[in-house]
Amino acid sequence: MSAPREQWTSKLAFVLAAAGSAVGLGNIWRFSYVVGTNGGAAFVFMYLVIIAVIGYPMMVTEVTLGQKAHKDPIGTFKALAPDTPWWLVGAMGVMAGFIILSFYSVVGGWSLAYVFKTFTGALGAGTDFGGEFVGLIGSAGQPIFWHALFMLLTIGIIAAGVVNGISRSVRILMPALFVLLLILVIRSVTLPGAGAGIAFYLRPDFSELNAQSLLAAVGQAFFTLSLGMGAMITYGSYLNDKEDIPDNAGWVVGLDTFIALLAGFAIFPAVFALGQDPGAGAGLAFITLPAVFAEIPAGLLFGGLFFLLLSVAALTSAISLLEVVVAWIIDEHEWVRWKAALVLGGIIFLLGIPASLSLGAADITVIGMPFFDFLDFLQESILLPLGGLLTSIFAGYVWKAKRTRDAANANAKKLKLGWWFDVLIMYVVPVAIALVMMFGLVDQYPIMAWVFAAGFGTAIFFTILYHVIKAAIKNSRPMN
Repeated sequence: MSAPREQWTSKLAFVLAAAGSAVGLGNIWRFSYVVGTNGGAAFVFMYLVIIAVIGYPMMVTEVTLGQKAHKDPIGTFKALAPDTPWWLVGAMGVMAGFIILSFYSVVGGWSLAYVFKTFTGALGAGTDFGGEFVGLIGSAGQPIFWHALFMLLTIGIIAAGVVNGISRSVRILMPALFVLLLILVIRSVTLPGAGAGIAFYLRPDFSELNAQSLLAAVGQAFFTLSLGMGAMITYGSYLNDKEDIPDNAGWVVGLDTFIALLAGFAIFPAVFALGQDPGAGAGLAFITLPAVFAEIPAGLLFGGLFFLLLSVAALTSAISLLEVVVAWIIDEHEWVRWKAALVLGGIIFLLGIPASLSLGAADITVIGMPFFDFLDFLQESILLPLGGLLTSIFAGYVWKAKRTRDAANANAKKLKLGWWFDVLIMYVVPVAIALVMMFGLVDQYPIMAWVFAAGFGTAIFFTILYHVIKAAIKNSRPMN
């Protein structure tokens, strides 16, 4: 007989855990370089709008589905749509969690390595920061050691359970993350010349925006909230049936967005104060910022705190990714938690080894990409958007938008979802995700434009055909 399913001990435990899942490298590392390469304040404004109209309704939807079924992602779709293939959407979420964590933990390991390097003085003034980073990720042994350490921390927390592991850890990690970030913000905005960075971040110039900026904002809003990967369904499944979902989801989305915005204040004023390029892209955290910290008073201390912050953010997201996979094998196959965490965490660690080696130590490629980049492409361009798209279609059309709304509103007190939720989840969210997915793939592989055109054309044809046949059958029935 399986053990009783654990539940969050309080609303605060859920909000901190779910916000911890959402607050990760995407908020501090990815958000900053996406803002930097898309014009600053105007992009931030557009991002906030998209968070409200896409991120929040999807968060409510996934948490509601999880709470209603009290199952892992696969079990949730099996329970809500029995004897249908919709469980494959949950399987896609489990697969996404497995794949993402395999290379996410490699990047988490880089953050741990930089904590050590910064506090030991290895990243002082005069360092070749680009060479230092390339040397780290291109070596065979170093990144795998840090990858292993990061995975051990993640496995240890998950093995301890929802209450003793996740809940207790986020009560320490999330306040620590906020304090570290606040210290860095204060230091950054008080640097001489920081005003230019603050203006870049707060004074919008909408002429800098284009269609690609819009797509980048939708993608960032969607991925930073841990949507489409089963994490919020899993965390929602540990909620009791009396929780106020619209309010809880609002707190999670609000905290995630607040941390992302604070991260911008920690980064851009310092970057501008030292004359660095805010559009440095993915190298902003590991190449540009170490150069900035090396030039300011007590820079090694603040640099070490920044990478400690990055490591904590990565860890709070990593535990949610491993929990998705572990919850599935506990619910569906009745494994004990420590065994599930150890075995699955070990397999994920092994998958991360070729991902790490492919960045320079070994020639490991898939469809012309280093294995690391292939895994990133697979999750970002296919698994996550497709999972989110199908989840919104399921909630809007299969389980029905009104039913989803009523389930979410069952214990709502401060905010009740109205008709606007149905419009968003049935039309706005799926169309936006489909466009992001389509343009992302077309940008990578132009031939995919024809694939999508054929796919959408076929879908429209069969939708029309279905309704024609349905109407014909209805009209052919004899009148009573």
